[in-house]
Amino acid sequence: MKKWTGAAGVCVNADNQILLVKQGRPEEVKTWTIPSGGQEKNETLEQCCVRELKEETGYDVKVIEKLFIKHDTQGDYEVEVHYFRVAVIGGHAIIQDPDDLIYDIDWKSSANLDGLALSYPQDKQMINTFLGQSGS
Repeated sequence: MKKWTGAAGVCVNADNQILLVKQGRPEEVKTWTIPSGGQEKNETLEQCCVRELKEETGYDVKVIEKLFIKHDTQGDYEVEVHYFRVAVIGGHAIIQDPDDLIYDIDWKSSANLDGLALSYPQDKQMINTFLGQSGS
């Protein structure tokens, strides 16, 4: 089995909203998720997280802390995603994803989650946990 390693950035603003992106391949239904992507050669997981947030959202972020690692299996791949808590330090919302998989960027509150189609529905509890904490 092949292994895919990536990083995700959990960003909660002062209004207690989490930064999400609407993503999917052209033929797929578009769903919301935490910005993330694959680690490139000679890149640390922290660098991957910062780069992916910039590519997918336009925001410059700094890593605050490592949160956890999520393991999954997708097809022939063992997937390992390292989650980091990040804070916006600059930039503005703009889609500039080189993979053309991002269709929208938005800050969502806990109340918004019920009506959203999430890429990973199992992440809803984790997202609500972060929204229960104070923003960063």
